Amino acid sequence: MFSGRHFDQSVILLCVRWYLAYNLSLRDLEEMMAERGIHVDHSTIHRWVVRFSPLLLERFNHRKRPVTRKWHVDETYVKVRGRWMYLYRAIDNLGDTVEFFFSEHRDLLAAKRFIRKAFARHGRPERIVIDGSQTNHEAIIACDGESRLRNRSRRLLKPIRIRQSQYLNNRIEQDHRRIKRRIRSMLGFKSTGSAATILSGIEMVHMMRKRQARYAYNPAPSLAE
Repeated sequence: MFSGRHFDQSVILLCVRWYLAYNLSLRDLEEMMAERGIHVDHSTIHRWVVRFSPLLLERFNHRKRPVTRKWHVDETYVKVRGRWMYLYRAIDNLGDTVEFFFSEHRDLLAAKRFIRKAFARHGRPERIVIDGSQTNHEAIIACDGESRLRNRSRRLLKPIRIRQSQYLNNRIEQDHRRIKRRIRSMLGFKSTGSAATILSGIEMVHMMRKRQARYAYNPAPSLAE
């Protein structure tokens, strides 16, 4: 992953982790590295974040522990070049992140793509809690029907129970805040591509903090480990 890089992988990983995990700007990291005798431009750090966030997330997902079959689904707003876009997210009833999906639009097509992505990685849940969104309700019903039609087992699959409740969905609203706290200090993204990539890294660090990965050598590693 790091072959051919001018800087050591420990420096790259440190900069990427600090940027994704803490409210630091790229210029903050440039200054912090300079104080340690490492001269790296802030634009180089940005390229590292964009380059390695998806690769690290892919490796993390290989060790991600299973989620429960009771989910909370919602979307939140993200500003890109002065325009509001949407981050679809799902957590289980224990608070673990199920899946996320960044979209330029908030419509039935985007909701379906998100639900299909979650089903493909984690299977069908038993219950999904949503707020009053009719679009999300229709997307879940449609994707649930598709998955049951493709079912090859002899076991009859029950329809997913959908519960619409603003109060019961406070759990995921609280989880949104931890993601948006890091986004807020970035003052908006410059492109949809970099937004999707950096958001994937922020979500990965958030899952690491919730200790959603399994490691044989250490069942509960710190974020740095």
